[in-house]
Amino acid sequence: MAPSTPLLTVRGSEGLYMVNGPPHFTESTVFPRVNIISVTNKGLLHSFDLPKAVCLEFSPKNTILATWQPYTTSKDGTAGIPNLQLYDVKTGTCLKSFIQKKMQNWCPSWSEDETLCARNVNNEVHFFENNNFNTITNKLHLQKINDFVLSPGPQPYKVAVYVPGSKGAPSFVRLYQYPNFAGPHAALANKSFFKADKVTMLWNKKATAVLVIASTDVDKTGASYYGEQTLHYIATNGESAVVQLPKNGPIYDVVWNSSSTEFCAVYGFMPAKATIFNLKCDPVFDFGTGPRNAAYYSPHGHILVLAGFGNLRGQMEVWDVKNYKLISKPVASDSTYFAWCPDGEHILTATCAPRLRVNNGYKIWHYTGSILHKYDVPSNAELWQVSWQPFLDGIFPAKTITYQAVPSEVPNEEPKVATAYRPPALRNKPITNSKLHEEEPPQNMKPQSGNDKPLSKTALKNQRKHEAKKAAKQEARSDKSPDLAPTPAPQSTPRNTVSQPISGDPEIDKKIKNLKKKLKAIEQLKEQAATGKQLEKNQLEKIQKETALLQELEDLELGI
Repeated sequence: MAPSTPLLTVRGSEGLYMVNGPPHFTESTVFPRVNIISVTNKGLLHSFDLPKAVCLEFSPKNTILATWQPYTTSKDGTAGIPNLQLYDVKTGTCLKSFIQKKMQNWCPSWSEDETLCARNVNNEVHFFENNNFNTITNKLHLQKINDFVLSPGPQPYKVAVYVPGSKGAPSFVRLYQYPNFAGPHAALANKSFFKADKVTMLWNKKATAVLVIASTDVDKTGASYYGEQTLHYIATNGESAVVQLPKNGPIYDVVWNSSSTEFCAVYGFMPAKATIFNLKCDPVFDFGTGPRNAAYYSPHGHILVLAGFGNLRGQMEVWDVKNYKLISKPVASDSTYFAWCPDGEHILTATCAPRLRVNNGYKIWHYTGSILHKYDVPSNAELWQVSWQPFLDGIFPAKTITYQAVPSEVPNEEPKVATAYRPPALRNKPITNSKLHEEEPPQNMKPQSGNDKPLSKTALKNQRKHEAKKAAKQEARSDKSPDLAPTPAPQSTPRNTVSQPISGDPEIDKKIKNLKKKLKAIEQLKEQAATGKQLEKNQLEKIQKETALLQELEDLELGI
């Protein structure tokens, strides 16, 4: 039996309603308040009177509904009532109530089969089994646990925990396998780092590795307004590494492919770079630079969308990541939300309040760039939320990628490009093309130079050594011919200075620099002696060391 078409849930000032997915896009009934609706028979299951609830979440198998409302205390200072409730969806009864003061990380975390549930309570992670919230089955206790993330997939369950640094100690992330928390060697892996005020932990689908984005609120170098970010890789087999990003600047987004064998990072000062890395943290494919700050893999992992939303113009690049071929470049201006349809063919973009209160609405696209459906909210109304109906993996099979745009009755509006301001004195003169930043093309669109693939860490190291040897030989030749005046270099060509590192090894560079400094001082002393100046004993001893220093410098430069 063919899978049913995913529904679309729309919430806004007009109400809460359902829209049938492609190709019909017809509306169903508008529901006047927060209810639980069975999308199978469109019948009302339960209605809850929760006027102060601001957050709600279903458990993975839709058996538990979690709701949260702001925590309040009475005027006399006594403790407030529990504000986090867990309801049984079938019966509508409240299974358990907790006090959860902060909105951040308010919702408990479940394993995909709902066998395990966990929540962070006072530096501990409490674990419950089989949705029995009256008994804490296990506890993971570490000083000042700030956050945790349960692994996806079946047993054995794993958990990543983050503990921020204090009093000069580094922050760290540790991986554990449930319920093995006791003992000094219980952790599967550990990664510590200093520059971290907060972290984002991302498990891959197979629960074999975690990517950690460590962020600081302030960049002490002053290079970025957004603080500093570093990307770390931690595997459950104990391996860990810092992911080396070729361009400096913020890390905007990092996403795993559903295959769990590669991930994509969007990073660097605008125009941002996007690169796919493998599990060795080596670059696999470089998409060049562009106006982007987000990446989205399709549910089947064979298509990747690079997009620039927020303060960018909404440009998207849709890539076939099996063949690294560009499929389409649609533009979704003013979008504040993006989501892949579970069928892996359709894309939802929306402009929602309160992020933007004008031009609210949503569009459904085919990945080839065609707009299949468009809805604009009336000017006096707002769109708050829109989302696809979730489906289990494997319900929709992957289809062959097509590069030809699918037909559509909805016109594809080309965004108006604003012309740059030209002062009156230049308006009748030819336009000269000038860019603030030169955009770098994708790896497979660069001019051929023998080898297109990004160099690995070892290859880069060998390349630096080769260039250092070449520079050392050139410098040695120039030292042997002191009588020849050096030819002035053209202004457009950067000059090699003595302080420039030539070995790639900071320690060797430092020794070479110090030796040259001493030899220069000896030359100055010899010049003073030649003019008849009486030298001190220690100055004469320095001159006697010239031969040994020259030999040491030669050995260092030849041994690079």
